[in-house]
Amino acid sequence: MASTIQALPTEVVYLITAGEVIDSLASVVRELVENSLDAGATRIVVSLWPQQWRIRVADNGCGMNLDDLQQAATAHSTSKIRSSADLWKINSLGFRGEALHSLTTLADLEILSRPVGGKLGWRISYGNGGEVVQVEVTAIAPGTVVTVSHLFGNCSSRRQGLPTAAQQMKAVQATIQQIALCHPHVTWQIWQNDRQWFTISPAATTGQLLPQILPQVRQGDLQEVKLQLPHPCTDAINRVCTNSSLNLVVGLPDRCHRHRPDWVRVAINGRMVKTPELEQTILSAFHRTLPRDRYPICFLHLAISPDQINWNRNPAKTEIYLNEIIYWQEQITQAINQTLSISSSNLKEAVHTTRVSKLLKAAETKGGYNFNPKTPNSSLPTPNSLKAVAQVSNTYIVAEHSSGMWLVEQHIAHERVLYEQLCDDWQLVPVEPPIILYQLSPAQVSQLERIGLEIEPFGEQLWVVRNIPTPLQQRDDCAEAILELSWGGDLQTAQVAVACRSAIRNGTPMNQEEMQTLLDNWQRTRNPRTCPHGRPIYLSLEESALARFFRRNWVIGKSHGI
Repeated sequence: MASTIQALPTEVVYLITAGEVIDSLASVVRELVENSLDAGATRIVVSLWPQQWRIRVADNGCGMNLDDLQQAATAHSTSKIRSSADLWKINSLGFRGEALHSLTTLADLEILSRPVGGKLGWRISYGNGGEVVQVEVTAIAPGTVVTVSHLFGNCSSRRQGLPTAAQQMKAVQATIQQIALCHPHVTWQIWQNDRQWFTISPAATTGQLLPQILPQVRQGDLQEVKLQLPHPCTDAINRVCTNSSLNLVVGLPDRCHRHRPDWVRVAINGRMVKTPELEQTILSAFHRTLPRDRYPICFLHLAISPDQINWNRNPAKTEIYLNEIIYWQEQITQAINQTLSISSSNLKEAVHTTRVSKLLKAAETKGGYNFNPKTPNSSLPTPNSLKAVAQVSNTYIVAEHSSGMWLVEQHIAHERVLYEQLCDDWQLVPVEPPIILYQLSPAQVSQLERIGLEIEPFGEQLWVVRNIPTPLQQRDDCAEAILELSWGGDLQTAQVAVACRSAIRNGTPMNQEEMQTLLDNWQRTRNPRTCPHGRPIYLSLEESALARFFRRNWVIGKSHGI
């Protein structure tokens, strides 16, 4: 069989950002694992001996024949591209042909491989610069085993400058977990010092895999959506292509969030990347859905045409140039809004979280905010699918739907409605007579002017306000509300404050029609799960959970002891 690994032409080498970055145990693991994935592996075993500076990666990929093995560690040798034109058609994780060659200059490298369908396996050892120093036939299943020994043995200063072994192992774990999120179909076994360290089982989707990596997050805390997207083509007629997809996994803001923005992750075409523009788009989409100083859990994976990407921004390929960045930001924002809404298009199949089952199981827990459809085809909720039944403590609306009942707190549901209305249509209307305010500081006056209010001196320590936000027109405490707005914050902060003060207060009686109107308006909001301060708005009690609690499946005779 002819070799498929070939040295790249000089003109192609000059177009590629310099070398693979081999600077730690984690970087070695990353490069070898990416080669395994490019080979089509579905099972990868990583073994590490950090004190010996030794790493082994075994896979069940397509394997290599003898000709490929002899060429694999030479400089700029790869089977993944051939010409400069191929740099704009990259569908693999590796393409520069430098990882194995770089390792031969820093460590002892040995590769065992047998191609699928091949009768023989081969073991090859490489010397400095990638030359073959030993070849022998070996027994091996189809696939490849790469062993790197004595890493940085010829550069003691490099070893001394690295973090401790424990810190490096933490980096290895994070590297493997990030790659696993991008390739959920792969089985991972990780060994450390001949003991199994951790495993990652394959999953149908990234959302099903994520709880293995974040154990504190339950499956029911997540919402996943996969969308097919058009993207602009660069051909002469500017037609629209449809070979891009967006996979989004978000932690529902009424159920889980983080102290730091460490779980806002973006992957493109199978690789986790740093894209500040897209990360900021994600954070902005979650604005005013989470509590103060909390951040979302969000994993975004874009699979887009290679001609939209330039991977040569960073040697480690962690930073990229992405064409049409504004277009992708718009698509991401729309996808997140769709995911956070409550509609038939984003309800998951039978999400049985432990929270709701425990809520009604002998009333032992405090409960949880949840929504579980009775069937995958449930069309709940849409406006009018929630039917107002009663009001509890003049605070909670009891609403019925076809698979159970909800408790909705009236104040924060109304606050969400008003806030989104204010964001969409911030209007200031003249007020007569004008509002008189007392003893404002220069900073307070400046703040009111900043959000658009007309304010002017009216005497000694007196100011007059001649226009106000529309929702405050009918309020008796209008002066207090404006005083509250004067204490600082941007326009959105002012809108939240106005919505909160204008919303119906808990303790206010509501008739059936008023409750139903509020429910209908609330269901139409973009982010109905939480109020602008991040508080959950509703609690759902599914009919199936009620049935289990009241044991409706019991036989009557048995319940009487017969």
